[in-house]
Amino acid sequence: MPYTSTGAIRLHKAFTSRFVDVSRDIAVYLPPDYDSSPGRRYPVLYLHDGQNLFDAATAFLGNEWGLDEVADDLIRTGQIEPLIIAGIYNTGEKRLAEYTPVRDRRGRGGRAQAYGRMIVEELKPFIDSRYRTLPDVQYTGLGGSSLGGLVTLYLGMKYPALFGKLIVMSPAVWWANRAILKEVRKLPRKFGQKIWLDIGTCEGSNPELVVNQAIELKDALIEKGWELGVDLAFMQDEGAAHNEKAWGQRIRYALQFLFPLR
Repeated sequence: MPYTSTGAIRLHKAFTSRFVDVSRDIAVYLPPDYDSSPGRRYPVLYLHDGQNLFDAATAFLGNEWGLDEVADDLIRTGQIEPLIIAGIYNTGEKRLAEYTPVRDRRGRGGRAQAYGRMIVEELKPFIDSRYRTLPDVQYTGLGGSSLGGLVTLYLGMKYPALFGKLIVMSPAVWWANRAILKEVRKLPRKFGQKIWLDIGTCEGSNPELVVNQAIELKDALIEKGWELGVDLAFMQDEGAAHNEKAWGQRIRYALQFLFPLR
């Protein structure tokens, strides 16, 4: 599969952690004016499944999001503010464990807390020290799709003082008997975060159930105080399946909602 990345991507190979036992690569997208604006600092969006974001050569089955092209276009046309995007590669067989906050009834998963500590205590300081970032919560986002959407919401609720913007795409609400819904409903109140939430209408073997679970999640967030169109966006994408192509198309709208030009 040929390389297809077109933006300014810097790759940090084999990032290691004391919290998780497998190293992984980190792909960092820089906005078009990064090198020409040496005094400028930028918001940062951390995304899971980093190998699927920018390059068909590293993406699952060769299907990338095309995020570098999307971000370049949105920035150059003034539709969003310039930002840095840090793509955190998954580790294959460890992905399910790292992206799930609790074990399921078969004993699988439940390592998201350790994975989150890697991001919060090691990766974010690494990125902040090497790039010209705006490190405060209002400039820091976290996002992902499927199990990556699940772990995004979990870590967003665990670290609301660090992540002010969340992209929750096609979240695996079903995991461990919908444990994430219970966590949202236990919140004493909403946090000061903006959340993008979406779902396709043709996902999984029971699309109607998948959509209804996403709607339940949206309603649970509203019950805690998030407001549609203000600090919560919800998209029900007609005809969209559970794949990189769909997420790559919707990321445009998520970026416009969360990173509008200031």
